[in-house]
Amino acid sequence: MFQALFPETEMLLLADTRCYEWRLKMRFTKLTLTTAIVFIAALAIGAQDRTVGTLRGKIRVESGSASGVTVVIRQGDQELHRTETDKSGEFSIRLPAGIYGLTFRKPGLSVGTIENVEIKAGKTRSLGDRLILTIDEGSIAFIRGSVFTAEGRSVPNAKIELGRLLEDGSVKKIDGRITNETGSFVFRLSPQVAKYRITLKSDEGPVVTKDVEVDGAAVYRVALSLPPKS
Repeated sequence: MFQALFPETEMLLLADTRCYEWRLKMRFTKLTLTTAIVFIAALAIGAQDRTVGTLRGKIRVESGSASGVTVVIRQGDQELHRTETDKSGEFSIRLPAGIYGLTFRKPGLSVGTIENVEIKAGKTRSLGDRLILTIDEGSIAFIRGSVFTAEGRSVPNAKIELGRLLEDGSVKKIDGRITNETGSFVFRLSPQVAKYRITLKSDEGPVVTKDVEVDGAAVYRVALSLPPKS
């Protein structure tokens, strides 16, 4: 009786049931595909971890910032990879297992090299912080100065501080010297463009400062004079 009176309703119920079953099948198929992709990716990562290792280290520099040092990974003379140090002078790179040579470069600094660095699969090789890049004497900036009294006499044993002027106007101390018997001092710096402040502290008078702008490899000379004694 129900079938005879409402055939359209039965057909709609049947269609809804089939649609629901189709949706369930599609969801199951998508879930299966997603699971398979994740499983394959996990296998790929696991296989990769069995063939590569990690190399990390920290570069120190004689003067200036240790950031932006180019690290070239090579085998013999053939360059394979390269990366750069971060603001702390640190670097990290994943490499296939093997034996490599490393070259470290930054303008104004000497070139550093390390040979026969072995990378083992699944292991981390740390170089520590044993590599220090010195200033390249062929491309270096010198600040040479002398300290005098108001009468023109040299001032030995005066304390000289070197600070770098930052963008916010503050001064970051980076080095210090004591004048020699002739009242002279010298600082060696990277030739990168920067502004420095020389500060004289002496028992014979008040603090005296002078700013120096460095814009390349050259010798920058300064003379600091103590004011007359009152």
